[in-house]
Amino acid sequence: MGEPIRYFDRQRKTLETEQIYGEKWLRWTYETGPGQFTAGLLLKRALFSHWYGWRMSRPASAARVAPFIRDYGLQAADFAQPPAEFASFNDFFSRALRPEARPIAAAADPRVAVLPADGRHLVFPDADLAAGFYVKGSKFSLTSLLADGPLAADFAGAGMVISRLCPVDYHRFHFPVGGTPGGAKLINGCLYSVSPIALRQNIRYLVQNKRRLTLIDSPEFGRVAVLEVGATCVGTIEQLYAPGVAVAKGALKGLFRFGGSCVITLFQRGRIRFDADLVAQSSGCVETFAKMGERLGEAV
Repeated sequence: MGEPIRYFDRQRKTLETEQIYGEKWLRWTYETGPGQFTAGLLLKRALFSHWYGWRMSRPASAARVAPFIRDYGLQAADFAQPPAEFASFNDFFSRALRPEARPIAAAADPRVAVLPADGRHLVFPDADLAAGFYVKGSKFSLTSLLADGPLAADFAGAGMVISRLCPVDYHRFHFPVGGTPGGAKLINGCLYSVSPIALRQNIRYLVQNKRRLTLIDSPEFGRVAVLEVGATCVGTIEQLYAPGVAVAKGALKGLFRFGGSCVITLFQRGRIRFDADLVAQSSGCVETFAKMGERLGEAV
């Protein structure tokens, strides 16, 4: 068994060990030679994820819902509908929550940004200096992430948030700031896992995977880039907003279908002051678990 995944729970203020869905399979796939060969040959391809997503959308998969809720200690009281009403596991996976289950921090103050998703977050005031957060000395370029040289130059020295969602998390994502969003540009790619088990082997999975890029024009924060990154068993990134129509922070943006996944948010240099507790944990290469709608930082 490889190194455990540790994270800081923002609410409890404790260091926790992550309970990993499919841990043995993930470790074999990304920590052994035969597994890495299989990942390169099969698992990164959309066909595998579409097949698995099809299985999780069949009515028979609904039988997995109750055991999953029990085994991972999910709070069914937060769900917008009773567990028995989910038509499939994928229906449950992309579930809505009651609005009061995810209150939006300082909802009336547009100068306060919020986290876009439930998950484990890394926050870096300067993306150009954020080396080694999964494996010592490793990093990726904004040009590779955005697949656009001029846009990457516009975000040089950007503040960056990496929000990693596990299969046990709420898998809808929201706008971190208010403003006017453009369309979600598809950047096609592979579907490797984005678990730290995989990223410790190759951080570039984040820029090799399929992703959607949305630019938001915010009166308070300037230009903000949001990328939803797909992963193994995440064949679908569904957008649920109307491009060109102004949104409030915390408004629903879209959802992922089955699997772990990731949201990356970029703020132009000098436009946000991230909350100190998030920065402190990230500087020690520790993710912080927090929920959608919690404070991220303030406009500068």
